Formats: sequence, C-alpha cells, structure tokens
Amino acid sequence: MAIECLVLGAGQEIGKSCVVVTINGKRIMFDCGMHMGYDDHRRYPDFSLISKSGEFDNSLSCIIITHFHLDHVGALPFFTEVCGYNGPIYMTYPTKALAPLMLEDYRKVIVDRRGEEEQFTSDHIAECMKKVIAVDLKQTVQVDKDLQIRAYYAGHVLGAAMFYAKVGDTSMVYTGDYNMTPDRHLGAAQIDRLQLDLLITESTYATTIRDSKYAREREFLKAVHKCVAGGGKVLIPTFALGRAQELCILLDDYWERMTLNVPIYFSAGLTIQANMYYKMLISWTSQKVKETYATHNAFDFKHVRKFDRSLIDVPGPCVLFATPGMISGGFSLEVFKHWAPSEMNLVTLPGYCVAGTIGHKLMSGKPTKIDLDKKTQIDVRCQIHQLSFSPHTDAKGIMDLVKFLTPQHVILVHGEKPKMATLKDRIQSELRIPCYDPANNKSVHIPSTHFVKANASDAFIRSCLNPNFKFLKGGSEENFDSGSKGTSALSLLQISDERVLEGILVLEKSKKAKIVHQVELLLMFGEKEHKLQFAYCCPVSIDKLEKATTTDLTPETNSLYVFQTSSLIQLLSTRLSSELSEGNIVVLGEHLQVESFQLSICLKDNCPYRKSGTSQQKKSEAVFFCCTWSVADEKLAWKIISIMENFN
Repeated sequence: MAIECLVLGAGQEIGKSCVVVTINGKRIMFDCGMHMGYDDHRRYPDFSLISKSGEFDNSLSCIIITHFHLDHVGALPFFTEVCGYNGPIYMTYPTKALAPLMLEDYRKVIVDRRGEEEQFTSDHIAECMKKVIAVDLKQTVQVDKDLQIRAYYAGHVLGAAMFYAKVGDTSMVYTGDYNMTPDRHLGAAQIDRLQLDLLITESTYATTIRDSKYAREREFLKAVHKCVAGGGKVLIPTFALGRAQELCILLDDYWERMTLNVPIYFSAGLTIQANMYYKMLISWTSQKVKETYATHNAFDFKHVRKFDRSLIDVPGPCVLFATPGMISGGFSLEVFKHWAPSEMNLVTLPGYCVAGTIGHKLMSGKPTKIDLDKKTQIDVRCQIHQLSFSPHTDAKGIMDLVKFLTPQHVILVHGEKPKMATLKDRIQSELRIPCYDPANNKSVHIPSTHFVKANASDAFIRSCLNPNFKFLKGGSEENFDSGSKGTSALSLLQISDERVLEGILVLEKSKKAKIVHQVELLLMFGEKEHKLQFAYCCPVSIDKLEKATTTDLTPETNSLYVFQTSSLIQLLSTRLSSELSEGNIVVLGEHLQVESFQLSICLKDNCPYRKSGTSQQKKSEAVFFCCTWSVADEKLAWKIISIMENFN
C-alpha cells in the first residue's frame, strides 16, 4: 500500500495551498487556496489534474480546510460553484464563521474597486458554505466506513487546525499553518503523539530562528511611538483577522500605560465584525485571554476606533490598520499611495509578504519609486519597518513538531524553494527521516505501513512475563578480611532482565492471526520437539586446575572445598573468567553455564561422549566435565573446551 501526494499549490512557494492526498483509495483535498500575487491562470490550483473530465465528486472523498486565510480557502467557492464539486467539506466552527467574511471582502476588492472579472459571486459564497460540515477539536469524524479525520489546535489564527486522517492502518497529518509558541491572543499548537506514515508541514520560516517575542514587541512599539511623536502617520497593512487583533491588544495596552492620545484606527467594518467573532469564540483563544475574560474582554479596545476615508489626508499623527495585508490591493494600497511620499510617515510590515505584492517589494529593499502599472508610479519616501509578528512557526518549531511526531516520511510545502531545501537536508541528516519538497503539480509516492491485528495465546503472554536474566561481569572489588593475610579481587556481577517477546504468527482456520508459543505450535501439528545438540566429555587436570586458580583463593578455602564438586566448578569458573572475553558465565550449584553451553562433572566410568582410548592413568589424574551446547554457540563452545583442555 502507498500514499500518493499531488501538490497543486504551495509547492516550493507560498500561496494557493492545495494538496491532494490518496490513502488506500481515498482521496482528500487539503486546503483550496488562491495565490495573492497573481491575477491570471496561476491564481488558482490546476484542478484538471484531479479529473480531466471534471467529475470531481467521484474523484474526491472530501475537502478539508485548515483555516480562513485566502491562500488556504480563496479558491473554494470557485471549485464548488463554478467547477461543480458537491462533496463534503470539513473545517472548524470558527473557520466556517469567518471564511465567508474574508471571501466576500476579497470579492468586493477585486470587483468593486479593481474592476476585475468576477470569479465567484456572493451567492456562490453562500451556497459553498452550505456544503461545509463544521467539526470540533479532537472530534473523530467518520467520513465514510474507511476514512476518519480529526482536528487539532494549530494556533496561527482563530479556528486554525491541523488535521489527522486515517484509512485502515495508514495515517497522516496535514498541518496547514501553525504556531508552536503562544502569543497574546492565541495559544500554541497542540497535537497528540501519533503513529504516522506521513507528515505534511508548512515551512514558511524554514531557516529562521526568531528572537524572543518581548524583544520584537519592544522594537515594534518603539518604532510606532517615535513616528507618532514626530507627527507622522503609521500604516500597518494587515489582514482583518489574526495579526490585527494581536497588534491591537499590544498597542491598546501600550497606549494605556503611556497615556497616549494619538488615535488608533481600523480601516473597515470587516475587522469590527471579526472582533465580534473573537469575543464569541473566546474558548479558541489563549489561556490568558480566557482567564481574564470574566473581568476584562481583551477584544474590547479602549483606544481603537473605526476609520473613515475622509480622514486619509487630515493632518496629524495616527495609527491605521488597513486591509489587506501585504498591500496587495484594497484600502491598504489606497492609503499607501497617499502616505508613502512623506518622510514623516511609517509603513510597518508585521508578517510575510508574497512575491508580486507591494509589501514584498518594500521588504526586498527600500525602493524610491514603485510602479503599480504602466500609468501609475508611487514615490516612496516614508520609513519602512519590517518586524516579524508572523503567526507561522519558525525553523525550531518545525523541527520540534517533526521530532515529537516522528513520522515515517515528511513532505514540506508552503515555503521558499532554497530555504525548504535547507530544512529538508536538516530533517534527513539530524532526524534520519526521508523528506521531500515537491514543486507545484508534482506527485510524491510514499510507502505506507501495514499492521496486522493478532490475538495472543495465554502461553505466549506467560512466556513474555518470564524473566530473561542477563549476567554481565562488572569491575572488581577488593575484599579485605582481618582474619586472613591475603586479599581477593572478586568480580562484580551485574544482572539485567531483558525480556524478549518470541512467538510464532499463525493464521487460524477462521483466517484470524494469532501469536502462539513455539511449544503450542508443536501441539497444533501433533509433533514432538526436536533439538540438535552437541556433547563432549572433556578431561581437565586436577593439579593444573588448582595451580591455575590457587592465587585467587585463600589457603583456608583451598583446604576445605577443593575436592568438592561445587568447588571444582567454582575453580573452573574463575579460570574461564580470566581467559574468556565473551559470554556470561553463570554458576548454578553443580553446573556452569555460558549462553547455551552447559557443563557438569561427569561421574560415569564409560561416558559415551568421552574420547575413546583415554588411559587409566589419565583418568585418575583428571576430572571429566560433560559439556552440551546448541548449534548457535558452537564456536563459543569449542573455545571454552580449548581453554579447559589446555589445563592438561
């Protein structure tokens, strides 16, 4: 079985996120976004790669939308109402509430202000949302009898979720956009430790390690305060949902502490609507916001008010949040045209800007002029301030998530090609996980793990509970006896219990798998156990054995025990310990064992395992040890026998 991943958007770029994953015959579209930097055919994903005939209902099991940003949901009404997809669409409750606001605002900007051809209508947006099935966090949803999905908190923006999908034994996670660190209004991403075949993760900041949040906040506040104190205007281009709320909380608190009277404005009713939803969906916000909600709603801004277009050219300092972010059009672009020519003013860009937007041009260097089109050119004399208040995780956060989930494979999307390549190499070298960074319209085939569910017999379970002792020789310890003149160095014995699950997988008549103990298997087939063992009766000289070991024993011990059976075994053990490097020597009364090799003193006059032709004199001078061993330890056995025979 395999997973096929077709990247229709956000492959080696940031924009129009759309990944189609096939798992064991089930096909899921993760996100259906638009590219904010294009106004031609590159704006939307190439849906023809899903189905040449346009039969999308039969080609997709479902669509999953991770959050309301347009680069993740912007193409959805076009795909459902124009292309004709009528299957199930899943997203969280906040995303379902906020996505229509974002889509309608975008439609108005494109059609009403820029005069472009309408891609979808207000009715299309409404009809599209009727197809959406809202889900709660950690709610397991059975899409059909084989496919199940589950949402996890992603931070990033209100309602953003990572999605887990499982078909049979094969499972994966698609992160969408996420943040591994909490901010003022949202918590950090949270997900269970899952067994995954595949993790598809964003990589916006694939090589960036951000400074502390407090250092970034201080720098931002310092730049804004300096501008307004000098009589300038501050333009903060931002999307109506997400960073706008984060920075409003920050500025409102700062204004209160510094007793500033400079007005802070929102540019449109959309943000006011958004704030209303934030108040309603407090449970999706940060822990601090939830804890203080009873006494103070963090989204009731004391110093923030609605902006009117007539105020654009009014003299005096102010701070304005204008949509959309990236200055890709709309009201933020209109204000930029008016404020950019003044050196007193400041444009602060708090997040990532897609290539092709005015914001990206400003971040790439400080241009003196920007051409909007063949007829329009803007003089840029204002201050440009770039500071990362991005809701995306940084390189450390991505690595932390991959380490935590330890998937079998990783696919990177939503990033810049050279930076993705660096992160890909790092994941493969540091974590030893295969990693891929496919371009748009390319596919990746991932082998999946297949698990077999099996019952276990009582005998097998009991065998697993039995101890499996391993004896390891440690260092030596000096024993001093006040009653003896000699000193003995005794080898310390380290004992560990390394239990090993050894069983046999069988398929019963009912075609169910079962793990049984090896003894049970013989009974099932009515057979007896057959073992191949080697045996040898080895002579060892008593005198030479004593001489070889006397230095390690006290005189009192020699006189009392040397002719007793257990003493001879102990003498032999001492000699083997000094010459044998491998194996664990264990003395069990009158027996000695090294792995499967066992020996004991042989008292038979005519042992069948003794060499024929052994003289009577030699018999009287030697002690015979009967040795047995299995095939696996044949090399070890002959090494031990060689040491024993060399006593002679």
